[in-house]
Amino acid sequence: MKLPGAERTARVGLTDAEYARIVELVGREPGDLELDLFGVMWSEHCSYKTSRPLLRLFPTTGAAVLQGPGENAGIVDIGDGLAVVMKVESHNHPSAVEPYQGAATGSGGIIRDIFTMGARPVAMLDSLRFGDLGEARQRSLFRGVVKGIGDYDNCMGIPTVAGEVGFDDSYTGNCLVNAMCVGIIRHTDIKRGAATGVGNPVILVGATTGRDGMGGASFASVDLTAASQERKSAVQVGDPFLEKLLLEACLELFRTDAVVGIQDLGAAGLTSASCETAARGGMGIDLDVALVPRREDGMVPAEVMISESQERMLVIAHQGREEEVQCIFDKWGLNAAVIGRVTDDGMLTIRNGDVVVGQVPAKALAEQAPLRHPEAVRPAWQDDLLDLDVTRLQQQDDWTGTLTALLGTPTIASKEWVYRQYDSVVRTNTVIGPGSDAAVLRVDGTDHGIALTIDGPGRMCLLDPATGAAMAVAEAARNLVCSGAKPLALTDCLNFGNPEKPEVFWQFSQAVVGMSEACRKLRIPVIGGNVSFYNETGASAIVPTPVVGMVGVVEDLAHICRQGFGEPDSVVVLLGANTDELGGSEYVRVATGRRAGRVPLLDLEREKEVQELCLTGIRRGLIRSAHDVSDGGLSVTLAESCISGQMGADLSLPAGIRPDALLFGEAPSRIVVTVGAGDLQALVDAAVEMGVPLAVLGTTGGTLLNIDVSGKSLVRAPVVDLAAAWSGSLPQVMSV
Repeated sequence: MKLPGAERTARVGLTDAEYARIVELVGREPGDLELDLFGVMWSEHCSYKTSRPLLRLFPTTGAAVLQGPGENAGIVDIGDGLAVVMKVESHNHPSAVEPYQGAATGSGGIIRDIFTMGARPVAMLDSLRFGDLGEARQRSLFRGVVKGIGDYDNCMGIPTVAGEVGFDDSYTGNCLVNAMCVGIIRHTDIKRGAATGVGNPVILVGATTGRDGMGGASFASVDLTAASQERKSAVQVGDPFLEKLLLEACLELFRTDAVVGIQDLGAAGLTSASCETAARGGMGIDLDVALVPRREDGMVPAEVMISESQERMLVIAHQGREEEVQCIFDKWGLNAAVIGRVTDDGMLTIRNGDVVVGQVPAKALAEQAPLRHPEAVRPAWQDDLLDLDVTRLQQQDDWTGTLTALLGTPTIASKEWVYRQYDSVVRTNTVIGPGSDAAVLRVDGTDHGIALTIDGPGRMCLLDPATGAAMAVAEAARNLVCSGAKPLALTDCLNFGNPEKPEVFWQFSQAVVGMSEACRKLRIPVIGGNVSFYNETGASAIVPTPVVGMVGVVEDLAHICRQGFGEPDSVVVLLGANTDELGGSEYVRVATGRRAGRVPLLDLEREKEVQELCLTGIRRGLIRSAHDVSDGGLSVTLAESCISGQMGADLSLPAGIRPDALLFGEAPSRIVVTVGAGDLQALVDAAVEMGVPLAVLGTTGGTLLNIDVSGKSLVRAPVVDLAAAWSGSLPQVMSV
């Protein structure tokens, strides 16, 4: 039998049990407005009611961590009284419906998370996934998302310095758009989103409120359907010029001591901003929606409270400082209105003029959604994927042709078509921009730099979620090390299908376990992140795609590394050991049309040792270039190093491994580096001391990439031909 009033819950996406809990917390049947508030705040998107129990497995503390999960963004110390603020979030469903605005407002939202903490944003990164670009709709989505990101970030004057793009049929109905923002802040300038001080004014500043983005939080907590893909009202509309004014006004305001707390209006709009700040401060907030500046007539209180109109902030100021705050916002041409006051009753009270239209405990909305514990079942089809015997794949007659073709596959090919649409050097602090293993930015006033990367090997996670997710952490750290940085902390965006399906929840739980283990072994804390569920259309879910954004510190900008073979007669060295593992590789996917095979083993101790050797070599000035082995395997790594440096190499690989596995296997814990002939012995000695396998492969120079085994040439091609295949693929397909 249904509980009284439970038939109302379907409208807001809650269960009978959740409705009963609301009645218990409120002490009565909620009104329609109050139920709307619980609907958005207790949605999966806002409450994390399914993922929270597992996310507690992540290591979130460390000597350098100044702010872990629970605030708008995480903060990690980088020395000299400075810190990095960073966060990554998804905007998948909105981008699938309206790619330009969905991606643009994804950028806008993550930027606000950073300057809400008091930091100036200094860099943007993105991780994108689409289906087959042979389909016109996928090309349209891809084009719209890239333009949306570029237009917003470029208008904001924030460089987009790194990212990744992948393609797989599983993303056909549900593209992924994950945006990451990074800021720099002094320790003394950190702000937090807590409302304290009875009587302090609550000020809404920025854009006027409209009906755009209505129900966006709940929209992101259900599967995409044909009907939902028509819900463009659930997609916000962004204005980067207004956000730029908001950013500068807030940073100027922070230079005063007038601010008690601040929160951006993202998912669930004014509802989330008010109840979360009240809950963090252990206080209440009394709001009058009649005072909220609007751009549409006839909006009812519920619409005002859950609207997700962009470019808005909620400021809690010290009582008596209202005029000072107003003057700063007036200077920047921004709307600002006192819409309420902080109270000591712990309630979120909503008025419409003199009439109280809703009153619920702020903590109940923000923190007390009942946790869900879905069943986790390993999919029966998992063994079918793993049982592919890659040793029985037919050997190719033309390995040069195979490498050339692989370089042209969209996932491996150059992403210059994407990042040339972004301004990567605005603000003039970009030392290494898009196209390398990681971006490097100088930190003003110091000799230091920060390195940034974002990675997510979904293909491996489908086959083995725990190992694949651990590989995401290891690869991100390896990318930073290849640039000369020590990894410090990560932020993640975990993209999965419907967690109510036991097979999907098994994938998610395994991925969290794998990431947690990798973070602990590599000593990299998780300081923030985002979970995006319900990424599926009909019965088809995306492959599990945990995305890892990571920051590291470059101690001295004189010791940074690029991936290209930049000097002739350098010695090419492989750090780590080749294996005969081919499963899960892009080569297998292309050769068989399947994501299949057992994923390579990941030895986290070996991974750590290889990274430490590489970083030691860079800091000692021994290593001239470094590029990690990942998508496409060793041959693709070597080809990309030749292409980036516009230089050939004459190389000989160790015998004893099948040619396909040797050239295209994607086993982790390997880095290709170059050293001067006079520095080789010092690197060898360091490798012996640290117990890391090392192989000398050959030398750089000339115009050809030649790879042989036991005197037999496997690959021989002009670098310009390889470059043409690698750089021409995306422009060609996108010109259709």
